[in-house]
Amino acid sequence: MIDRLQKLIAHTGLMSRRGAEELIREGRVSIDGRVARLGDRADPAVAVVTIDGVPLPTKTGLVYVLLNKPEGVISTAHDPQGRATVVDLVPGEHRLYPVGRLDAGSSGLLLMTNDGTLANLVTHPRYEVEKTYVALVAGTPGRGVLRQLVAGVELDDGVARAVRARVISSHRDRSQLEVVMAEGRKREVRRMLDALGHEVHGLVRVGIGPVSDATLKPGSWRYLTVEEVRSLYAAAGATWQDAPTMMEQDE
Repeated sequence: MIDRLQKLIAHTGLMSRRGAEELIREGRVSIDGRVARLGDRADPAVAVVTIDGVPLPTKTGLVYVLLNKPEGVISTAHDPQGRATVVDLVPGEHRLYPVGRLDAGSSGLLLMTNDGTLANLVTHPRYEVEKTYVALVAGTPGRGVLRQLVAGVELDDGVARAVRARVISSHRDRSQLEVVMAEGRKREVRRMLDALGHEVHGLVRVGIGPVSDATLKPGSWRYLTVEEVRSLYAAAGATWQDAPTMMEQDE
């Protein structure tokens, strides 16, 4: 269906119509290789619309959200016990799903989307998309503990390894520790640190691949920018062109 370009872009869920208009004014949008202008129309079934050279998903309806999950909220679409879930925090017409999980006692950044390709790229260990955590732990981890986190810690479901680990700060009997992981087993960071004698008193995810946002308050959410979606695909060694042709949205 032929539609105004800004409406077509907005329907991808990446930005508002006003945001799309601004991109068009800046000359960052093209139709079939030609720089677009406000007022242009396009048929997504036949035209190639790009933003900064990256094609839009071939179907509208892809939505990408960054949520700062508070403690106590469950990272599932539905909880049989009736507890609050991350889906409850992101209202909208599209059915979105959390990408990976944060346990109920942890907080921080969580992606939510209906783009199954991106969800798989971000969560599957083979793509090694890094997740960055800040843990408040008992004691002061020494260099040996940091080396052990990277070398590997034996857990009941196999060896777990951090990509990087460093002490951010220490005060009295507690420390803040940054741990970067490339996989996401259940309660993995907590179990690794507990196994090394440093009980975790708080855990926050502060980065997913190249995406972070220190200004996003707990319980708040926002749409990802075009650049952020593109960077997540790139972090997994893919391109946004790999986004699937979406099925029609559920009723």
